[in-house]
Amino acid sequence: MIAHIEGKIVIKTPTYLVVDCSGVGYGINISLNTFEKIKSDDHIRILTHLAVKEDSHTLYGFADEDERQLFLMLISVSGVGTNTARMILSSLKTTDIKSAITSGNWALLKTIKGIGPKTAQRIVIDLQDKIGKSAEAFSVNYEGNNSSSEALAALVMLGFSKNEAEKGLMKIKQQNPDYTVEELVKNTLKIL
Repeated sequence: MIAHIEGKIVIKTPTYLVVDCSGVGYGINISLNTFEKIKSDDHIRILTHLAVKEDSHTLYGFADEDERQLFLMLISVSGVGTNTARMILSSLKTTDIKSAITSGNWALLKTIKGIGPKTAQRIVIDLQDKIGKSAEAFSVNYEGNNSSSEALAALVMLGFSKNEAEKGLMKIKQQNPDYTVEELVKNTLKIL
């Protein structure tokens, strides 16, 4: 998989980019949200996803990891293809999409062109738990300490509740406040 491409923008439209990377021009499909974020840039590093189909290999680009992860979740839903996912990301901000899914507001998703009521409901049902867990894991702010917040995010992704993981981390941090992320996770796992 091509994780990102860095280079000079040769062509830029609201839905498509060509990025020159060491003499090779990569055509990348983007959402309107990504276009807005990279509007003034001439040299960029864009995160990508390579969609491989029987008859094509298509690159999709994203300004940030949050949008890429949401795109991957959307295309995992039955009936939602890459172009539909890009349409969803172009129609609403990622925070609004996640909020609609976690709150069960499928009516908002239904307002997007190409999304019917059944597809909107399927998106909500399939992604409600996934988005809730990823939001809990990645939007963690643990006393401003980066290693603690990374360790907490890792523990939540491993299936522990946020409260349970925080209590364990506090006990371990009392033993040694200078533990690395790996040491924090390993030692917290021993007491959970």
